[in-house]
Amino acid sequence: MADYHYISTWQLQAPIERVWPAISDLERLPAWYPAIQEVQTLAAGDSDGVGGRVRYLMKGRLPMRLAFEATITRVVPPRELELRAEGELAGTGRWELEQRGEVTSVRYTWDVRTTKAWMNLAAPVARPLFTWNTRGVLLEAGQGLARFLQVPLVDAEFTAPAWPVARRLRWAALASIAGLLLWRGRSIRQHR
Repeated sequence: MADYHYISTWQLQAPIERVWPAISDLERLPAWYPAIQEVQTLAAGDSDGVGGRVRYLMKGRLPMRLAFEATITRVVPPRELELRAEGELAGTGRWELEQRGEVTSVRYTWDVRTTKAWMNLAAPVARPLFTWNTRGVLLEAGQGLARFLQVPLVDAEFTAPAWPVARRLRWAALASIAGLLLWRGRSIRQHR
């Protein structure tokens, strides 16, 4: 599996009490998060939302959709919300909010791995494309949240660590071998 670590930070000119309800209501994310095309509630959580589970269908800039379930695992209102993702994306997401003066900082950390075989095989070559897609999705979400709350988006950032060269080479070798085996298997079947 290919793993990814992304951090997106948005600075909104709004009090934390206005931002928190939009972030913490997973069912209503499509109201401001453009990449979320569908949401389906699977389980209600406790009074803070812990245990709540939803299924998302997402589409970013690339012509593909990803489905996963998000379960809220930890909530500290109005500052932190953590979730576990399972499905075509698996891992953890963490929202952290902090207010300084009139600006609320929203930091989203997304540590996931892909579970689709083709995405894992393509990772050595497609990782920059997948990161470009996620960057667009998360920055558009920050803009969408500002529009939804009708407040200025003061700043938005996205970071993704560079992939170590040795790891890229291992994945490239694995993808090359897999491609060769697939090509050879197809070639043998055609000659029969």
